[in-house]
Amino acid sequence: MEVELLEISDHLRRFEPFEALPVEVVQELAAHVEVAYYKAGSTILTFGGEIHEVYFVRSGSVEIFRRNGTLYNRLEEGSLFGQMSLLMHNSVRFPARALEDSLLYIIPEAQFNQLCDAHDPFADYVELGDRARLRQTVSRAHQSNELMRTRIQQLITREPVSIEATASVFEAGQRMTTEGVSSLLISDTDDPEQMVGIITDRDLRTRFIAAGLPLETAVTSIMSENLISIEAQQYVFEAMLSMLRFRIHHLPVMRDRRPVGVISLSDLIRYESQNSLLVVARILRAQDVEELSALKAEIESSFVRMVNEGANSRMVGSAMSVFGRSVKQRLLELATEKLGPPPIPCCFVALGSMARDELLPGGDQDNALILDDSYDPAVHDDYFRPLATFVCDGLAASGYPYCKGGIMATTDRWRQPRKVWSRYFAQWIAKPTPEDLLNSSIFFDLEGIWGEVDWVEQLKEQIAGQAQKSPYFLFALARNALSRTPPLGFFKDFLVERDGKHKDSLDLKRRGTAPLAALIRVHALAAGSTAQNSFDRLDDIRDADLLPLGRTEAMRDAMEFMSMVRLRHQAQSLTLGEEVDNSINPETLSQFDRRNLKDAFQALSNAQKFLKFRYPAKRITKQG
Repeated sequence: MEVELLEISDHLRRFEPFEALPVEVVQELAAHVEVAYYKAGSTILTFGGEIHEVYFVRSGSVEIFRRNGTLYNRLEEGSLFGQMSLLMHNSVRFPARALEDSLLYIIPEAQFNQLCDAHDPFADYVELGDRARLRQTVSRAHQSNELMRTRIQQLITREPVSIEATASVFEAGQRMTTEGVSSLLISDTDDPEQMVGIITDRDLRTRFIAAGLPLETAVTSIMSENLISIEAQQYVFEAMLSMLRFRIHHLPVMRDRRPVGVISLSDLIRYESQNSLLVVARILRAQDVEELSALKAEIESSFVRMVNEGANSRMVGSAMSVFGRSVKQRLLELATEKLGPPPIPCCFVALGSMARDELLPGGDQDNALILDDSYDPAVHDDYFRPLATFVCDGLAASGYPYCKGGIMATTDRWRQPRKVWSRYFAQWIAKPTPEDLLNSSIFFDLEGIWGEVDWVEQLKEQIAGQAQKSPYFLFALARNALSRTPPLGFFKDFLVERDGKHKDSLDLKRRGTAPLAALIRVHALAAGSTAQNSFDRLDDIRDADLLPLGRTEAMRDAMEFMSMVRLRHQAQSLTLGEEVDNSINPETLSQFDRRNLKDAFQALSNAQKFLKFRYPAKRITKQG
């Protein structure tokens, strides 16, 4: 092959979409490529002109314009242009001009069409817009992992085994032995297809044998009520999330509100090489803070493994949040062993990313204590202050740093009775100050993890109800959510730090996932949603029909892709023994990831523009 043609093919193969093509295909293409030189300021394409080729920037810089003459984009080495005009009846839609002296490769229409017809990845790249490309990238990532593509119904191997609620524990045990099952559904006496509970072999050991109960004990006295179930058409990763969140090993599978099977932890083990539930079990068995802190390495290893096995950000974030909540729960149990039971009812609350099921390595601890309204600091704080200190110190020792802003139960302000918390939230919504808005962005993501957790559900209802009816609060929260913009320049180039420790990097949390989560929170509150997880909130936003068609999907894809880049960066840092952070150097990413990251940032930028349009300053007046 001639040296010039080899240089053309080698250069093309450095960039999308040519890098995915077979070597011989690119080499054959090179034989048809023309090389053209354009001086700075010279016109390459004129609007409405006929076009029968596609252009590739070999060197230099090209500006693309809209039909009205305004600048649309600036292209550098490796960029392709003209393809949309070629596909749209061979008429130039976006004029082009050389910004500086530029060398271009010109690919004839015939060869371009051959590549589109013969190679789907090439066709996808040139035919799909930014949003569609990002959607396809996220979808392909999900389809590559069995956890995300396998439906629960594929795991069902037999019909569920059940027994009526009038049976004794002895009869239930006999039935389980005869059928060879580790769990038994308890059916309603009047309607056998309705389930009222479940017992497992563990229930028999801990609630029956260990308690020394008689054989005739009613099975309803040891069963678990308020069944946690899953639908047959849901995916394996959703079953894994349910088991993690509720710390259960058996899940009834439902179809049309009737049980069609039961899946167990053992059914899921093959989908995750070292099941995360086993890590949770070890956390809950820890005998002291030292033993808990020793599990930090195991938690980090589990994180790296999940990322390397292709788990999506929802599963990784949920698993890491369950680990964190489990550590808190075990610390609270250890604290009560040391201090005794609480003198009054209380609830320990997780806040921020842990409450949203979006916790990642390096995230600090945000927590609070809700106390019964009978709380008297002079009487009760000698118990609750040491309790909070024990838990927060234990969290810090276990890899969850102290919150620099003091959002912890050790702070008197965040250790208050129910009526005070209710008043806090009502005041923040009614007359929000800048500090109130900051607090709202933290405390409005909350989850009860120990004690009277129903109190938190009541506060969620209060927040959702009051916020939805408070247009000024939503306006103020929306404007606050616009304070951090994505690191994308006018010409869709990355804006990175120019100096300091993170020179040439961008903070993917501070400038990406965090502002998107804040934006989603605003729309969710406007929809009256009590969901905490960003993806769950997007479901509620979509169902409320608040946004134009496709907006929620674009935000979902942007959140997923930015999160996955962040996950992979952190997993690599942990593998190399480096400090975990959120600073990504775009030059270390593949061209594929850089392009999709730009698309994700653009989706965030578009979402912020819409939020600004939805809550314009001129239309909202401050509440009295």
